Amino acid sequence: MGLKDKRILVTGGAGFLGSFVTEKLLALGVPSRNIFVPRSRDFDLRRGEDCQRAVKNQDIIIHLAAKVGGIGFNQEKPGEIFFDNIMMGTQLMEAARLAGVGKFVAVGTICAYPKFTPVPFREEALWNGYPEETNAPYGLAKKMLLVQAQAYRQQYGLNAIYLLPVNLYGPRDNFDPSSSHVIPALIRKAAEAQRAGEDFIEVWGTGKATREFLYVEDAAEGIVLATEKYNKPEPVNIGSGKQISIKDLTGLICRLMNFKGEIRWNISKPDGQPKRCLDVRRAEKEFGFRAKTDFETGLRKTIKWYLSHLQDTSL
Repeated sequence: MGLKDKRILVTGGAGFLGSFVTEKLLALGVPSRNIFVPRSRDFDLRRGEDCQRAVKNQDIIIHLAAKVGGIGFNQEKPGEIFFDNIMMGTQLMEAARLAGVGKFVAVGTICAYPKFTPVPFREEALWNGYPEETNAPYGLAKKMLLVQAQAYRQQYGLNAIYLLPVNLYGPRDNFDPSSSHVIPALIRKAAEAQRAGEDFIEVWGTGKATREFLYVEDAAEGIVLATEKYNKPEPVNIGSGKQISIKDLTGLICRLMNFKGEIRWNISKPDGQPKRCLDVRRAEKEFGFRAKTDFETGLRKTIKWYLSHLQDTSL
């Protein structure tokens, strides 16, 4: 599917991942007038009528909008996370069907996988158990988009695809300590400890859990490639295929930031899912996606961006 002459709606297009997706579309030659990014002040995508307004006259929907955060945020607002995400996705896809939209790209989450999925996570294992408890409301709300996409393809012929990106990181990430994920949280903690002259940082959990991370620009490329080239019902992992323990990640970030203080592990806090690492062969086979950015290089870029934006009080 050529994208240059398509009208493309990108929900969440002003956010972390979405801003890079819109940049990739522009670089591909999609005119800016053909890219529509609905803003929350104008469109409440939890409301069916707002979804219908948003999808009007669009050829492709890339659904990135989400209410999401780290473990603490997930524990604090599980009801909001479930409701907002399931309502946005369900009503947007229904509106797209009713409007005759040509393609719907549903971007899910690795949190949809069962808690004890064998590593590396293969797409076929998606239904083999319940998600990790702190992630379950978010993961299941997003997982329903896969059910809806396959059901709508079967009954209505809607070309809906479902992607499963791994944990993302990079410039423009959310560094708010109340809702950030692990990499921006660790970067901020190290920076604030240095500025305050403190000789330690506290990190949640034991450090034993493993995570896989994908640089945000690589994730955006994978989503755009799938939008262009993938038209099948089966879900597809989007990741790097490499994992690192939280302990090693913390040490690496401290080294890159030249923080030499103590790392104190708060083992009263949860680790989250024990292991996360994706089998990424399907994405390469189906639409030629492979992560390009070396992890340490991506971390350096992320740290540099954060330190250069410290004057922004929202960070």
